[in-house]
Amino acid sequence: MIPRSRATGRALFYQAFYRLPLPVRRRLVRLAVPKYIVGAVTLVRDAEATGAGRLLMLRQPPDKGWSLPAGLLNRGEAPVVGAARELFEESGVRLPPSRLRPAVPNAIVHAKGWVDMVFEAEVPASSTELTVDGAEVFEAAWHPLDDLPKLTWPTARLLAYYDIGPLAGQFPPPVPDDTP
Repeated sequence: MIPRSRATGRALFYQAFYRLPLPVRRRLVRLAVPKYIVGAVTLVRDAEATGAGRLLMLRQPPDKGWSLPAGLLNRGEAPVVGAARELFEESGVRLPPSRLRPAVPNAIVHAKGWVDMVFEAEVPASSTELTVDGAEVFEAAWHPLDDLPKLTWPTARLLAYYDIGPLAGQFPPPVPDDTP
């Protein structure tokens, strides 16, 4: 049970808070609530692949493994728009946001305030040209789902949510050990 004086204090706080103009309330909430970094990730499968299928993967600096097309959202950018933008910027694959569908789960909340909004798409690998800039992305390639290359730890962990890769079947996926 909450002591009466504490309950009264809360009631007074909320009464005062809701009397403030909406823009002021929003600013106060933004200052008080934990902040998250939001990124968009796209799982792009080869529409022509047989068997387990193939997934578009990227090799990026510092070259410690392969990852997925992904990046941070711009301020005010819809996650699906950011996913389509990052997919094009990093791999040369241009898809309208309407061709991306939310993965299930769509949002993966990571430790330390990171949220990935994940989308899926299929394209025919034989007619999809992959283009990389050589700076942000060294290489883009299709890899069989049952024989993925060495993945970055965040990529392996994210793919586990979709039962893909070396951590598949481990839920929740393990958190990396920070010890050397």
